[in-house]
Amino acid sequence: MIFAERVEADAARSVRALLDRVTTADGVAPISEQAVLSLSAADTARHLIALRDGEIAGYANLVPAHGNHPAMAEVAVDPAARGNGIGTELVTAALAEGGRGTRIWAHGNRPSAQAVANRLSLVTARELWQMRRTLATPELPELAVQEGIVLRTYSGPDDDAELLRVNNAAFAWHPEQGGWTERDIEARRKESWFDPAGLFIAADVADSGRVLGFHWTKVHYDEDPAIGEVYVVAIDPAAQGRGLGRLLTLAGLRYLRDRELAEVLLYTEADNTAAVHTYTRLGFAPAHIDVAYAARD
Repeated sequence: MIFAERVEADAARSVRALLDRVTTADGVAPISEQAVLSLSAADTARHLIALRDGEIAGYANLVPAHGNHPAMAEVAVDPAARGNGIGTELVTAALAEGGRGTRIWAHGNRPSAQAVANRLSLVTARELWQMRRTLATPELPELAVQEGIVLRTYSGPDDDAELLRVNNAAFAWHPEQGGWTERDIEARRKESWFDPAGLFIAADVADSGRVLGFHWTKVHYDEDPAIGEVYVVAIDPAAQGRGLGRLLTLAGLRYLRDRELAEVLLYTEADNTAAVHTYTRLGFAPAHIDVAYAARD
């Protein structure tokens, strides 16, 4: 099996159809939004397709190691082709291609993923929690904007440089989120779910162009019923301790509630105790867990 830098358009469409079948069968998307976008956009990700009888039966997406961050892989196998060792083959290839420390994400950590991890003697390296709450109860607190801060929404591409600066500073430790470029924001701005009224920015009153933090919300219209998401909350490290995370999260939650959505979700690292504490206080509770597996040291 050989990883490629590009996926031809016809193959990309077939991979997306496979991902849709997996999502329907498992109730959880097998790969991340960034991995899906990389099928049709220039990206550092590499791609591996498994064929059976001339048909695409499995897919692996691999983001190579960069800086201090290990390689990250996500794998999907067509439900109709499971039980034939395809998942094990794809994971084995990703581990070999990614090198030492490669992480293999198992979204929802379903039994099939656990079976592959056990077969290859992999261990848990990271846990990502999906947390949820209804938007009806408990009641959302009122917004209290602190002195010296202006709360506004996205004004257009002129905000992008500051959003990137804050995002990459806030998530410098994060393998997936910390390396965004202008292209990443542009790609999301072109998505059908993008709404500038749902991207909240906390700026310095003395300099409204300087972003202190932001909350980018998202609505999953493909869900039935549609569900909101606390998509990205990023605070400039220099502005920590001012309650901006709570303020921005609340602003987004109130916006999603006003869209008449019944429920909202978010993702956070299980060991990010500060974030888990903030979200728990705002009424969120764990719904399911994504696990990143790695080879034993």
